[in-house]
Amino acid sequence: MTQDVFKALADPTRRRILDELAERDGQSLFEICARLTAKHGLNLSRQAVSQHLAVLETAGLVVPRREGRYKFHDLDTQPLERVVTRWLRPDPPEGTP
Repeated sequence: MTQDVFKALADPTRRRILDELAERDGQSLFEICARLTAKHGLNLSRQAVSQHLAVLETAGLVVPRREGRYKFHDLDTQPLERVVTRWLRPDPPEGTP
């Protein structure tokens, strides 16, 4: 799973998708495509964005949910927290060098 997170974060387009979901959660594929075009000048096809979202879903960073015939995408930061805390050490008790 950690390997999937690093793979997902390695691509700048996927990082921009995560930025957009961090700014506003629960977007449809159409909304994500529109925001990438308007804010970042990325003219990607819906299929390309879908493929990026699939990688993010595999890494657990994006959670899809269906409402009727629409699919919305939500950001999940737990995989990032697990990666970060993996190398963080707890603070040593006071008085120890």
